[in-house]
Amino acid sequence: MAHQSLYRTHRPDKFADVIGQEQVTKPLEEAVRTKKISHAYLFAGSRGLGKTSVARIFASAIGCIENDLYEIDAASNNSVEDIRALTEGVYTLPFRSPYKVYILDEVHMLSKGAWNAFLKTLEEPPAYAVFILATTELAKVPETVQSRCQVFEFRKPTRAVLAKMTKAVAEKEGYELDLDAAELIAMLAEGSYRDALSVLQKVLRDDTEITGGVNNKTKGAEGRTRLSRAWVELWTGAPKREQVHALIHALAASDRGTSLAVVEQAAKAGADMKLFLDLVLESLRATLLIRYAPDLRASLSDELGADEFSILERFANGKGITHTTMLAFLNAAERIRYAPIPALPIELAILELFPVE
Repeated sequence: MAHQSLYRTHRPDKFADVIGQEQVTKPLEEAVRTKKISHAYLFAGSRGLGKTSVARIFASAIGCIENDLYEIDAASNNSVEDIRALTEGVYTLPFRSPYKVYILDEVHMLSKGAWNAFLKTLEEPPAYAVFILATTELAKVPETVQSRCQVFEFRKPTRAVLAKMTKAVAEKEGYELDLDAAELIAMLAEGSYRDALSVLQKVLRDDTEITGGVNNKTKGAEGRTRLSRAWVELWTGAPKREQVHALIHALAASDRGTSLAVVEQAAKAGADMKLFLDLVLESLRATLLIRYAPDLRASLSDELGADEFSILERFANGKGITHTTMLAFLNAAERIRYAPIPALPIELAILELFPVE
């Protein structure tokens, strides 16, 4: 029997469980409390933010049972005929609920003819019909449709919020996830709750205690299996922290040759060079903050962990890492997405810092 994904297992089932979307959940809760239910809502935001989950929670909160809840994938049901079939069904009474709720996911994929067919129903629906349209591309939803909906925009969570959520889910599954491991998962998720749980699912495994001669798993609090950052690196293929430190060390020593060699080694090892660059930027930023913002040292130590803080503190105490270093790699980050050779913008940043005479 296949295991259910973590995203489905830990999907929120009430407003209080939804993390970081108060600008959406609070008005919806108030609408439920005051019984001021609109006939059409439009949920917009990038993938994996919980738009469909919130739509289902709202449907449940207004008393809609499963038989009266219809979820439609507009990406594959986007023709005029599909929408006409939907609108014909709208006018039959609900089974046992005060409302019939229609959730249309990826609604921006509807054809122009389908939008035209849908518009009249959206303008004059029966009193018991509630439409919740979800989209990752708000700009592609016609203005005529947006003006007939209450529009709610979902925000990407911060990395700290994602890391906290990931740690909490891991604990529910019987694991103790190190903070720096959770932060790496949050970085890999790129602002998506769903992607964070998908990455977490990859690393929640008990089949290998020792890999590559390194014990990456130990027992934590209450007997839970403790997962380190090295374990997350192992099962996700993320660049190793040692590679990042090696580059920072070479930069601090103004060693052009070693800096280029580290980048080459990371690329040959199959590292995602964009992620590698993101990790380098994080370390450079932390190094400069340790040096120039003494009031932040305590919080940075908590955030980075004692070992990482100690390593970056040594770099901060030297003079090799400056704002110029940061700027060179920040410029590389703007170029890397379009570079034909992913390592090239990083190599150019190094050459800009230490030009060949």
